Amino acid sequence: MVVSVTVMSVDVTPLPEPSRPPLAAVAPLKRARRLVVLGDSTAVGLGDPLPRRAGWRGVGPLVAAALGVDDNGYLNPSFAGARMRCVLTEQVPAAVAHRADVALLVAGMNDTLRPDFDAARIAADLTEVIRHLREAGTTVLPVRFHDHSKVFRLPPSLKRALSARVAELNAAIDDVVGREGVACLDLGRLPGAYDLASWSVDRLHPSELGHRMLANGFTGLLTDAGFAVPEPVSLTCGGGVEPSTTGHVGWLVLKGIPWLWRRGREFLPYAAVIMWNSFRAR
Repeated sequence: MVVSVTVMSVDVTPLPEPSRPPLAAVAPLKRARRLVVLGDSTAVGLGDPLPRRAGWRGVGPLVAAALGVDDNGYLNPSFAGARMRCVLTEQVPAAVAHRADVALLVAGMNDTLRPDFDAARIAADLTEVIRHLREAGTTVLPVRFHDHSKVFRLPPSLKRALSARVAELNAAIDDVVGREGVACLDLGRLPGAYDLASWSVDRLHPSELGHRMLANGFTGLLTDAGFAVPEPVSLTCGGGVEPSTTGHVGWLVLKGIPWLWRRGREFLPYAAVIMWNSFRAR
């Protein structure tokens, strides 16, 4: 008896693997080789003295060290008393010539203490600062300010006057950075911004710790912008000088009180209006 067996062929062609989305390309971190610091006395580094009367350190050198920027790549044309217009007309040309990768900008507080304070003009000047630097290929990081009346003890009416000015300044800065699409460091949101340890004896400039907090905030924004930060900023003080009591008194007598006298006379007419309005509202 013959049995017929039919062998069925089976197609063993492998099925195609399900398609997988391509891995997202990770952009390489940018290296900042050239850094410029623009602005007023805080940008200069006041409040963070170096040993042997070697001047000021402050936020600029701390950020430069964090980014790995050497001395040839670092520029700081800032000066005490600078206003936003000073930054535009006197400091930005040097920054553009320096071909900076990153510019830190701390300016505007001096404007709040002047009788000709004009938030619209400050906004216009800040816009020009940002555009000139951005056209040169520079990433610009300005700041918006804390309420300095919480640090610098003042009578209630003067405190309201200064707070109102700072609020008006910040509104102008917010409008500009929002329109221009740039990151901005909010000093009022820095942890410890209103702790006395963050401020020097004059309560006008950051202490060494305060400058380290500024530098840490700036490098955080640079990390978000894709820059490499090889040496993160430490909040442990070191390398500076803790001013002595004699130094505190000397600074107040020779520098602090004369500065307060000059600025107080200029700010007083505006403060008087605030006080009068407060009195009428009672």
